Amino acid sequence: MYGSLSIVGIILVGEVAKYTKEVLSEILRELGCEPLALDVMPDHVHVFALCPPRHSPAYIANYLKGKSARRILQRFPELRTRATREKLWSRSYFVATVGNVTADIVKKYVEEQWEKEK
Repeated sequence: MYGSLSIVGIILVGEVAKYTKEVLSEILRELGCEPLALDVMPDHVHVFALCPPRHSPAYIANYLKGKSARRILQRFPELRTRATREKLWSRSYFVATVGNVTADIVKKYVEEQWEKEK
């Protein structure tokens, strides 16, 4: 599964970005998923993970957003004042299953996103 989650009104940089990456990896493992690539951009994150078929991609995306928001806002309470309606993530997300391309291609795409930002 490949997914992109958008952030609302907050810029994920520095310690917040580092912690966000750690939290998302932990939550994926809690779900029985194997994080293959995870990159935190200033306004969104890219997640590429191998997940068991018992979880739908929509369930995984929403679970990641809910659990991670709680943990991130507990660690960085000052973000609540900058978040829109005290929500960390936007309601939208992009999720796709990866079947017609190799895992290496998707992993490379996620890892190269910072190059495109420059």
